[in-house]
Amino acid sequence: MSVPVLKDVEEEAAATASSACSTSYSIISPTPKQELELWILSYLQSCEGILSPPTAMASTPGSHFSESSNTQKAEGSSPSQATNFPQILCSVLLNEKLRNLVPFLVRKYQKKEQTTMEEMLHIVSHDYCEHFLLNYKKFCESLSLGLGIEIRLVDPSEYIYDLVPILGLTYNGILDDDEQIIPKVDLLIYILSVIFINGNSVSVEELRKQVRSWEILVLRERVVIGDPWKFITEDLVREQYLMYRQVLNSGPASYEFLWGPRAHTETTQMKVLEHVAKLNNTDPRSYPHLYEWALREENTIVRVPERQDV
Repeated sequence: MSVPVLKDVEEEAAATASSACSTSYSIISPTPKQELELWILSYLQSCEGILSPPTAMASTPGSHFSESSNTQKAEGSSPSQATNFPQILCSVLLNEKLRNLVPFLVRKYQKKEQTTMEEMLHIVSHDYCEHFLLNYKKFCESLSLGLGIEIRLVDPSEYIYDLVPILGLTYNGILDDDEQIIPKVDLLIYILSVIFINGNSVSVEELRKQVRSWEILVLRERVVIGDPWKFITEDLVREQYLMYRQVLNSGPASYEFLWGPRAHTETTQMKVLEHVAKLNNTDPRSYPHLYEWALREENTIVRVPERQDV
């Protein structure tokens, strides 16, 4: 993954942090909590440039999506559909101290709460603070590309951050297990992308094939959903992220998946296309037919407020 790296600044910050950390231990011997707060203060003051999330994020192109022969799919250039979170979030998934931070931030995101750098550093633990700060921009990129959540600095003096939806998806109702937040979110984004790329619907057979490819990827990274197909056909359909229906005039009967009403309410085809394009390190206009579809929806979409219970 290509990530903006400020090598000299980072090395200087690391040196300053190391000095600050040793000073905090040698001058005083307070409680561990006081030590951590002193260390955080010294470190934050030394590396302000590192703690702003990246403004332009790029990823390594991938091609883990096997295109179907669906006749409705866009002709011409088509994304390889690199919604491949195992590559993007590898460091997060394989490092327990960073992995614990993801559920914490997702829950904050769902509650529309802000977070602070101090909160995040408490989650990753004292002995990992320095490494986390030096890799903070990469972590922000991973969260953005993998989960559609941007960490945006809103108060530089106090290091307070908003958790901003990029795709608009709330994930409410589908994340009952912290251990499965990452694969479930990724699978949802993956399926919505597959459906869009295949002409706004995908057959059961084609989706099963795509899910099998997805499972192979996540198993390599030791991250699993107990029953991905059950999650798709029950949870995502129940929560109206997906719609499952019989294909009209099909005989024998065949079935397909489409975006459900909640997916249309929370996100747009353009947002999904921009996400896929970013994962492929390109521009949405590189896929002219998909871009035309998404643009048409952008120009005609009417957001209807959710019904209020009386």
